[in-house]
Amino acid sequence: MRAQKTWKPWAIAFLLGAAALAAHGPALSNDFVAFDDPDYVRSVPQVMSGLRAQNVLWAFTSFEVANWFPVTRLSWILDAELFGRDPAGFHATSIALHVFNVLLFFAAIFRLTRDLWPSAFVAAVFAVHPLHVESVAWVTERKDVLAGVFWWAATWLHAVAVRDGSRAA
Repeated sequence: MRAQKTWKPWAIAFLLGAAALAAHGPALSNDFVAFDDPDYVRSVPQVMSGLRAQNVLWAFTSFEVANWFPVTRLSWILDAELFGRDPAGFHATSIALHVFNVLLFFAAIFRLTRDLWPSAFVAAVFAVHPLHVESVAWVTERKDVLAGVFWWAATWLHAVAVRDGSRAA
């Protein structure tokens, strides 16, 4: 009987990932956004020249355009290394990070509540809610989906600690 139930969370996770991908997948055909993607990504030589020691150093020491977000800049630099100047690669990374966030969110909420269907529902809303469109489809907003990875990973780890009693939470 237990083996019968264990497939449900995995099936739901698969469907949640597919829903997030379906909702945000059209961003793959977008160009860079003309508003501030040029200032942060497209016209920045340290980003577009890819993974180089001086670019990694720049990511940690630069305050250009009044922001300091080295992890975000490193993610753009890695995208440029992997995909060149093709905006589809940058969008694919943001979409993949959002899908990962959806799965982490579902895992954390389900782990905390042990209530499958409400956890699936709130994760589904999170997966397709229009509030996330800007963060996923706009390369400069990568900082939001990256912050989500750290937030939901920490929440999931907390849930593991609380449920398993492995550490004081």
